[in-house]
Amino acid sequence: MVDKSSSTEKSGADVSLGLAVEEGVVSRKYGTLPFGPIGLGTHPRRLQIRHLIQLGLWSCLIYFFWQLLHSSNWSGDFGSVTPDFSYLASHCSHISPIPLRSFIERQDSLARTLHTLNASAYIAEPGASAGYFANLSSSHWGLSERPLLLIVQPSADPLGNIRANISILTPAFEETRAKLLPIPSAAGVTYAAWPEDHSPFSQALSLVPTLTGATIYVDGNVRTFIADGLQKAAPQVAISAAPVQVRRLRERKSPEEIKILKCVNEATVLAIRAARVYMRIGMRESEAGQLIRRALAASGLTGGFALTLFGENAALPHGSGSDRVLGNNDFILIDTGGTLHGYHSDVTRTFALPETIIPLPYLKLWDVVHSAQQVALASAINGTITQSVDRAARKVIAEAGYGKYFTHRLGHGIGLETHESPYLVGGSEDVILTGHTFSDEPGIYIEGEIGIRLEDCFFIDEDGVARYLTAAVGGPALSPWSP
Repeated sequence: MVDKSSSTEKSGADVSLGLAVEEGVVSRKYGTLPFGPIGLGTHPRRLQIRHLIQLGLWSCLIYFFWQLLHSSNWSGDFGSVTPDFSYLASHCSHISPIPLRSFIERQDSLARTLHTLNASAYIAEPGASAGYFANLSSSHWGLSERPLLLIVQPSADPLGNIRANISILTPAFEETRAKLLPIPSAAGVTYAAWPEDHSPFSQALSLVPTLTGATIYVDGNVRTFIADGLQKAAPQVAISAAPVQVRRLRERKSPEEIKILKCVNEATVLAIRAARVYMRIGMRESEAGQLIRRALAASGLTGGFALTLFGENAALPHGSGSDRVLGNNDFILIDTGGTLHGYHSDVTRTFALPETIIPLPYLKLWDVVHSAQQVALASAINGTITQSVDRAARKVIAEAGYGKYFTHRLGHGIGLETHESPYLVGGSEDVILTGHTFSDEPGIYIEGEIGIRLEDCFFIDEDGVARYLTAAVGGPALSPWSP
């Protein structure tokens, strides 16, 4: 931002424009401008001509500055260009949402998995998993004390193929609204309504033909009172959290999901770069965050967030900041993302402005974090245990002498949730497989001094190799001045 008080001071009536009128010339900060023939003299006629020329010149200058100040390309703060992020809108405009046929394929895959595991049903509340299998996210139906449940059961068609049988448990007074939900199904949806004075859990279990000795899986995000209520209503049924075979159906992304995830993460990187152009020494954390959110919205992403931390505030990895002013020697840490067709992005950049002077020790820290990020990517291959990837990044930082300042896990899965399983964390025995997607976000945090984190998300391609989702727009940061 430009400080209005920094204009060159002048004496006389010309202070506001930074000019000084002298005999025969108009003096400016960087030289002189002749405005008429030398030697006009003091004859009254010539003096009149000179005054008319001066008046014309002043009129032109005043008109120029008036146009500048009132142009739609400028903000109320002189010298600050109004951010224009409209060009970002085209980047993901060609990306389509998940088609209905894919939901039906997912349902049938779940049904076959349940059949293989000898399970009678799978139950989920509105959320990421119900959104994955039945287009039933929490944005379609908010959670309350009155359960609305997705129930998927395997059944055999006349040819013996295992297909999904889809049911919705709904409060009776909400049945009409429930039937308006956009739930795809090859064979239609069965709606079971429970009156307020009846048990919703008994009503849900009445949909399962044989309960004795049955196994019913509940989604890992189902609330405790739901799982407990189901178990109490049918003590003879084994109610348990969905196993890894079920979880992997959502964890391992299809090519159409990868396409969406690529674009939403690319758009997020482009938004950071676009917003950086308008950042200035002296601005506040809140102003930088607002720039990022505006750029995300212009990109067509929804639910945009922007954790914005300057200097030592970044030493708290998820700190709220203090609306600190950006200094000449400060790094900017931006952790940001949004959603496209329900799929999330998550990108972090720690960067400097062109005019920033970063102390050499801090630049070395940035290089250490950058190296750790690249080593982690190279170690994430099909069949690898997730903890080994975390360990590879941690080794780089530890060998540089900053191991105790890398205080969080390396990464998390990403998709319909910003943070989802599996996780790149010490102690995890999860296996990395093709289609898995992760964040790769090592960091160094020295409280009271500095925090640096770099984050890009990657996927495991069909060859079993990790590829950045942001590769099409240059991938990870190249330097503190090239985010």
